[in-house]
Amino acid sequence: MNRTLVIIPTYDERENIESIVRRALGSAQVDVLVVDDGSPDGTADIVDAMARADDRISLMRRAGKGGLGAAYTAGFAYAHERGYELVVEMDADGSHPPERLDAMIARFDHDASDLGCVIGSRWVKGGSVVNWPAHRRLISRAGSLYARLMLGVPVRDVTAGYRVYPTAVLQRLDLGSIESKGYCFQIDMTRRVHGAGLRIVELPIEFRERELGQSKMSGAIVVEAMWRVTVWGFQRAAGGTSRVFGQRG
Repeated sequence: MNRTLVIIPTYDERENIESIVRRALGSAQVDVLVVDDGSPDGTADIVDAMARADDRISLMRRAGKGGLGAAYTAGFAYAHERGYELVVEMDADGSHPPERLDAMIARFDHDASDLGCVIGSRWVKGGSVVNWPAHRRLISRAGSLYARLMLGVPVRDVTAGYRVYPTAVLQRLDLGSIESKGYCFQIDMTRRVHGAGLRIVELPIEFRERELGQSKMSGAIVVEAMWRVTVWGFQRAAGGTSRVFGQRG
């Protein structure tokens, strides 16, 4: 067993899943866990066949579409139970370059004392976005800026979904209190790690829009994120951080 587990949540990703899993395995010394939320397109069956042929690949089947946050927290529990030291969040659609995995993981080899998270960032120097229209760039940048100001987190790409966490850090956070279902989960995790007094490092990546399949982004996801960030921001201003972050001793 490798020390790092890459967690890939899926829902209807049959066109992308084999490619992204192969790229992840070819880019770093990792195992891969696909967490499938009952994809009707047969994504899980493809992964199941891959797992039977390669013991670095595992599949977690979930009964229904429970959301990104629930899929990741289930994956975190799986990683902890099996003794992995690091976990990686990675999208299934190919937007996150697995070729940056080694560099992201390596930060924990010589810089790990108070390092809580490494983010593959679009919005730091050297980062970029390919095939996004101007309005998508504007929404993403504005959303990250709003969250950064409201929550006081020193992160430029607050909504980024390409991340590496130590499992020991995840065990310090009260992940059971997370209610965020969509991409707001990433903002929630950012504020929790920062609230625990841990550093967050951003490394530049080239983010590419998916070429196959349908995006899971929706207006409801954006609304959830803006609403929750606003609530958290007011809680922070009122001095409610100890209750909000819910650290475990």
